[in-house]
Amino acid sequence: MPFARNGSVELHWESFGEGPAVLLVAGQGMTVDGWWATIPVLARSFRVIAFDNRDTGSSTRLPWPYSVAQMAYDAVAVLDAAGEQSAHVYGISLGGLVAQEVALRHPDRVQALVLGASSAGGFAAYKPSPSSLAQSFLARAGAMGAEEAEWAAVPYTYAEKTRRLHPERIFADIAHRVASPPEPLAYLHQAAAVAAHDAYARLNKMTAPTLVVHGEQDVFVPPANALVLAERIPGAQLRLWPDASHMFTIDEPRADWEIARFLLHHSAVRPADDLPAA
Repeated sequence: MPFARNGSVELHWESFGEGPAVLLVAGQGMTVDGWWATIPVLARSFRVIAFDNRDTGSSTRLPWPYSVAQMAYDAVAVLDAAGEQSAHVYGISLGGLVAQEVALRHPDRVQALVLGASSAGGFAAYKPSPSSLAQSFLARAGAMGAEEAEWAAVPYTYAEKTRRLHPERIFADIAHRVASPPEPLAYLHQAAAVAAHDAYARLNKMTAPTLVVHGEQDVFVPPANALVLAERIPGAQLRLWPDASHMFTIDEPRADWEIARFLLHHSAVRPADDLPAA
């Protein structure tokens, strides 16, 4: 089992496929296994590098809080351990915040950027209404057991169409998530890191080609956040999926195929095994 090191933090990482490198940066409480639907798509044409964020999976647990910026240095340490000078970076939710910091602090390491279900943070961040059921769930989630929290979040995490027509996707996703659930302290650490993130004033310094992806039914990170990111990042492309919520990769499987095509377009070396048309 390979590990990268950032100071005293060890980060478990894995590699799949061959080709231009894509670094996946996971969301809150998510491990490598949480990318189960994404990795097979990207690994057709890329070397996919995924890792467990600090406090999750097989990576180091921390007794103290940390910042999104520190997590960005973790991501760079994984690239170093994988022997990649630069890579495409694809982050989802909390991972999208980390990806922003990687692109801002280490622009030479990022070829192209994908920000999924993400936010600029700070005053520009749109949050669930204080009176909403989603906000109420977030306030209680840290006190729930891992499996209880995953099932309780279903109405907010997945789109209505998925819940009605594709429950098998939800069952599969939750099975992967509860295989290595976050501990309560880790949940609090990562929630605090999200709350403190603020990249808005720096986003206009982004140089990597950027694709902003969001589900229009996302109630955890409202889609207005995607508009802020796309307007603020120079040249950014915006893709909103109408039948997707926060876990757009599960609600809309076509999203990762479209992301793969975006990354192929911005790859210096195009793989021979190109992707099918949409």
